[in-house]
Amino acid sequence: MSTGAGQAQGSKPVQGRFFDGQGAARHDVSVVLSADRAELQITGLSLADTLIWPLSDLRALRDRARNDRMTLTRHAPSDYGALHDAARLTVEDGALMAELRGLCPNLTRRDMRPGAWRRLARRGAWAVAAVVLMLFLILPRMADTLAGMIPVEREVAFGRAVVKQMETALGAADLGGLDCKGPEGLAALGKLTGRLADGADLSYVLEMRVLDHDMLNAFAAPGGQIVIMRGLLDAVSGPDALAAVLAHEIGHVEARDATRHALRAAGSAGLLSMVLGDVTGGAAAVFLGERVLQASYSRGAEAQADLFALAMLNRANVSSDGMAHFFDKLAELEAGMRVLPAYFSTHPESTGRAERARQNAATQGDVVQPILSEREWQALLAVCDE
Repeated sequence: MSTGAGQAQGSKPVQGRFFDGQGAARHDVSVVLSADRAELQITGLSLADTLIWPLSDLRALRDRARNDRMTLTRHAPSDYGALHDAARLTVEDGALMAELRGLCPNLTRRDMRPGAWRRLARRGAWAVAAVVLMLFLILPRMADTLAGMIPVEREVAFGRAVVKQMETALGAADLGGLDCKGPEGLAALGKLTGRLADGADLSYVLEMRVLDHDMLNAFAAPGGQIVIMRGLLDAVSGPDALAAVLAHEIGHVEARDATRHALRAAGSAGLLSMVLGDVTGGAAAVFLGERVLQASYSRGAEAQADLFALAMLNRANVSSDGMAHFFDKLAELEAGMRVLPAYFSTHPESTGRAERARQNAATQGDVVQPILSEREWQALLAVCDE
């Protein structure tokens, strides 16, 4: 800090508080502009000398900005390598503050060391690389490990929480607000699910829900939670096709694919929440819901789920022709898309899947029976109408 002898005063002295940065002691001081209005002169009984601060060196501390006071420091290299003097001066006189705002050309300037932007860019690149490493390597491996360690009861609770976030991502105003509750339709769905699960020795108690949304899909969540969209009911050719879709999703549940995916999404959401400064976690929750809705498993996991579904249909004596019809419909959708959504692009090619389902149907013989009656099917189609 600079010191010097007193100069002729250019304005009326005002009171201020000064901290020298060397200790916690506060100095009550008198502050005045020099006659040439180029410096601040700071005097006080507890100061050894008058301090001279050139106005061109003054910086107002943004983190202490208030309308009724101004805290100043000097742009000057300090002993510990900072670009600002450790000393601080606080003034509360409105007239002096107004004069300083008009006279100090660099009052609000943010001082940067030479090469600072280059260092910031380098550190930013490292930070981005670290986030990418976490998102695409570390978190997936952690999720794979954790998926096999979570007790079933905790996995079920986690799955229910995931379904709630799915509802939020779908725009539900209240939790449960999208639930389809037609009693006859739900009874038909229960019968269909029971037929599939009978003798299957599943690890989970299946919980099926139908949401009133036009999306053409069904989703597996951890712990035996499976969500069916009204759009899927409207699109499938019949109950056997729906049974095939649900058997496929049950295959993902049993393989814990849904749990691994949800854990990865939750980890990604939490990491991005911290990076983006989302303290409440609201954006992370929505992100988690959207990631689950856009679930895309590996081609290997999809192929295994198809095999699981065919075995389940065979055990339940349900024709896999319905599965073939469903994949035919997907193949038509794929043919009309120049760029495939992630859901389709990560799935095996639908034409081949349809052919495998037909080949399986040819081996089923006369033991197959419709999984629902026409009346039950119509009730299920109308489950969202009540």
